[in-house]
Amino acid sequence: MAKPELRVSVFSDYICPFCYIGSRRLLRLGERYELRVNWCGLEIHPETPAAGMPVAKLGYEPERWNQMMVELAHLAQEERLALQAPGFTTNSRRALLLAEAAKQAGRDRFYAVHEGLFDAYFRQRKNIGDERELRRIAVGAGLAQELVDQAWASEALSERLAFNLRSARALGISGTPAFVFGRRLLVGALPLAQLEQAAAELVAAAGTRQQD
Repeated sequence: MAKPELRVSVFSDYICPFCYIGSRRLLRLGERYELRVNWCGLEIHPETPAAGMPVAKLGYEPERWNQMMVELAHLAQEERLALQAPGFTTNSRRALLLAEAAKQAGRDRFYAVHEGLFDAYFRQRKNIGDERELRRIAVGAGLAQELVDQAWASEALSERLAFNLRSARALGISGTPAFVFGRRLLVGALPLAQLEQAAAELVAAAGTRQQD
C-alpha cells in the first residue's frame, strides 16, 4: 500500500546544530510518509566572515550558551549523533547556495550534499564557508563541476535565498529550524512525536478535503 504524501517546508541553516537534529527527526517521518520536503536555506548569521570567527563573538551570554550546549548534547545523544559544536562559526551563504544548486541534480545528490554539509561542520569541524571544503563535499556527493560553479554565480539561486528570507519574515519565523506543516508553524529541534502529530493532522485534513 502506497504511503501518504507529506509536504512540509523547512527553514534551516547548515551552521545551526539544532537544524541538524531537526533534519534527522523530520526525515524519520519518511518511514510512514512519502516525504516532499521544501528545504529553504536561511542565513542565520550573514554578517559572519567566510574565514570564520570564534563563537564567542556571536554575542550570546555565557550562561545561555552553556545551557544551549547542554541541551544540544542531550538531543545529539537521543539521535545517536556524534555531534560536536565547533568553537568557531562561519558564513553559510556558499553552503546554502551549493545545496540549492544540488537540488537540480536530483533527490539523492541533494541529500548527499545536505548530509555532507552537516557532517563536515558538526562532526569533522571543517569550515563550510571555505570554497575548497565545499568543492570536496560536492565531489563526494557526485555533483558535476559546472553545477558547483553555477551555485556561486547564479543570480537566480541568490534570489532564492532572498525569497526564503522574505518568506520567513512573512511567516514570523525568528528561529531555526522552522517547520511549516500546511498552516502550522513549529520552531526548534522538537520531539519526534510533535512532528508526527503535525504530519498526521495535515495528512488527515488533506484526505478530508479530497473526500469533500
